[in-house]
Amino acid sequence: MAVEVAAIAASGATTTLVGLAVTDAWTRTRTLLTRLFSRRQEGAGTEDSDTEDEQLRTAVEQVAAALRSEDQHRLGDATDRLRRRLRHALREESETARELVVLLRELHEEGEQGSASAAARATPPAQALTGISYDVPPAPRPDGPPSQVPSLQTRFINRTVEIADLSGAGASGAAGDTAAVSHVDVRVLAGPPGVGKSALARHWAHTMRERFPDGRLYVDFAALRARAGGDADAGRSGGTGGSGGADVTDAVGHCLRSLGVDETLLPPSLAERTALFRSRTSALRMLLVLDDVTAPAQVRALIPQGPGSAVLATSTARLGELALDGARPLSLEPLTQDAALLLLADRCGEERVAADPDAARRVADLCSGLPVALHVAAARLVNDRHLTLGALAAELDDEKRRLPALSVGGESPVSAVLDASYRQLTPELARGYRLLGLLPGHCFDAATAAAALGSDVGAAQLLLDVLEDMSLLETAEDRRYRFHGLVRAHARARASAEEPESAASDVVRRVLTHYLALTAFADRAVRADRTRVADLRPLLEGRADPFAARGGPGPLEWLEAERANIMAVLRAAGAHRLYTQGWQLAECFTVLFLHHRHLGDWRESLELGARYAQASVAPAAEARLRSLLSRPLMDLGEHAAAERELTAALACAEVSGDTVLLASALEFSGRYWDRFDPARAIAAYERSMELNARAGEVRGAAIAAFFLGRAQDANGEPAQALATLRRARADLLALRDPDHRMAARAHAALGRALAHLGRTEEAVPALREAAGALREREAYAYEAEALLDLASLAERPGADRSRLREDLARALAIHEEMGSPRAEELRERLRTA
Repeated sequence: MAVEVAAIAASGATTTLVGLAVTDAWTRTRTLLTRLFSRRQEGAGTEDSDTEDEQLRTAVEQVAAALRSEDQHRLGDATDRLRRRLRHALREESETARELVVLLRELHEEGEQGSASAAARATPPAQALTGISYDVPPAPRPDGPPSQVPSLQTRFINRTVEIADLSGAGASGAAGDTAAVSHVDVRVLAGPPGVGKSALARHWAHTMRERFPDGRLYVDFAALRARAGGDADAGRSGGTGGSGGADVTDAVGHCLRSLGVDETLLPPSLAERTALFRSRTSALRMLLVLDDVTAPAQVRALIPQGPGSAVLATSTARLGELALDGARPLSLEPLTQDAALLLLADRCGEERVAADPDAARRVADLCSGLPVALHVAAARLVNDRHLTLGALAAELDDEKRRLPALSVGGESPVSAVLDASYRQLTPELARGYRLLGLLPGHCFDAATAAAALGSDVGAAQLLLDVLEDMSLLETAEDRRYRFHGLVRAHARARASAEEPESAASDVVRRVLTHYLALTAFADRAVRADRTRVADLRPLLEGRADPFAARGGPGPLEWLEAERANIMAVLRAAGAHRLYTQGWQLAECFTVLFLHHRHLGDWRESLELGARYAQASVAPAAEARLRSLLSRPLMDLGEHAAAERELTAALACAEVSGDTVLLASALEFSGRYWDRFDPARAIAAYERSMELNARAGEVRGAAIAAFFLGRAQDANGEPAQALATLRRARADLLALRDPDHRMAARAHAALGRALAHLGRTEEAVPALREAAGALREREAYAYEAEALLDLASLAERPGADRSRLREDLARALAIHEEMGSPRAEELRERLRTA
């Protein structure tokens, strides 16, 4: 059973069991439960299943005994044990657990069909939750404006003064209030780490949804910095290089994609993206929540243009420079003692705080009013019903174990809370916690955790469940886990103190191997016969290929989701001198960037790979990686750097003695010379074709011929281009695994060459066939190019215009779907056709 469904079913079944205990149906319920366990015992299977059933039966009996004792603490402990035991059993596909859930659901439904008074008696105070559903359908995807601000997982309390400030007269007026929508409101929530800036921003954003009818966008700059490997200081550099510029560029790109701009149409530079963002938001009334900002430039680039819009940024810095842009700061101070006590009582129970108010005040003081510390303290109290506030306060009194990074007024209460929680772990779980802290990257799934631990996924999942229950891990919707930054620092500190020096290298090596295998499978799933240097067959032999499995993830989608983590692993490979696996990962990883142009990451990954190949004395790998590196450098306009890399690549290819690699390097060289010296480009393509043919690389020769034909046509040699492109297309279709997409592109190029020769009667059917093939392959951008070529031919004097409007309308629809800036031009062209 899936993790999420198991958790919900376990929680619902446990609640139902407790609810039935206070109804007239309890006697019948106990009888049916006894029969269930007796019947399962008679049909006993394996020793493991017998043990599982006995533990489940014991957990149910402990709940019954706790109910008879009327001891609420004992009942809390017993229900927690049953919930966890049932969740684990369901995930292990236990038939007894399944039958137990079904039985309780049926009993609950019978109770629901009774009289209203009986239903009322069936609901114990603060215990039962009616209407539990064990079948959880996927949430529908809204088609309306973007709503990206994450919801809070706990009830929001306090901060009434700050909420009133944000919502008051200075803020953008309510929807429809034209008197207060002449400007864009920019606010900066500033305060120390852990003070609750993000929670307040998210809460306010959700309460203000009607004020911003065109959507609410969300950017987490901490995640972007993690992806770029930068830190807060780098983000304040203010330039376009480094992690500061990279995360702003990525942030604007994210917002443009959320507003409907297709990935392929995103401008490469920050200035161009910012201009497009302002244009796209000029008629919108929306909210942007910018979390964990470190530099004014990150806010300036994302101020929308629509009157009545607003920006709410959170930062540990005041960002006073933004006052010049009209921004108004709002300082968020630690909670007062009274407010901290309210939060503590809300999370662990008012009766708990009222029982020992002096100890509760001491805990609030030791947490320095930081909500992050108070949440962890409350989690300990909830998870351990025997832990008293007095005992917790005594633990927090020891200043030596407080985390330095959260020092407030000389005290760091989060360190004390985390150390105390850490001590609750068994030695095995504590070691797992330490090793997870050594993971490169900031999020991970259960399989990656298993690689870090050197364990199976089941053992890793158990650790993750415990850490999540103790609020030491955060869980995203996609079942990836993430340490809060301070918790991760704590785990690393414990690893530094308790693990051998080799622990970090061992973790990175195992995780690097894990990602190398998965990335290699993804690379091969996209295109099996692509040129590669690394021979990874020994690594992949015997491993399950998730991308070949029915219902498995899409390879490019998985690579996109894991991009930040793979980049972090690549960086860590060099620090631990894992050079060979490092360049192999860089080579496999480039398949993502051939489809999704994340230029900063593409460049860095290949630079690292080339450096690792050089350190490994692997000239063939170095030639391949430096050739590939020329692509992002050219897209970034760094032509001199691209030429240097290509020169080095050609030299390495010569040294390697690999004919195919030399042919590939010459093809990349030709793409460079296309821009500056067409004759030299043609010569490079011809040499590449010759070498590929000599090596028996039919696909490589065909692709080189495609680029050669385009270069010949651009160089005013359409007749030669025609012959070259025909040969290229035929060879691409004759492959064992035909490359239909590239063949369709070659056919479109062939149609353009025919048009340049004045052979319109042949050009039109070639372009028409190419457009259909590209549409079938979902290559819509290239389909639109072919259709616009057809439209240009139809607009010539005396030409057949019968399909002109049809072609323009289809091309317009594609560009509108992509959010293309050419849409308006095409709309006008269609209107006058």
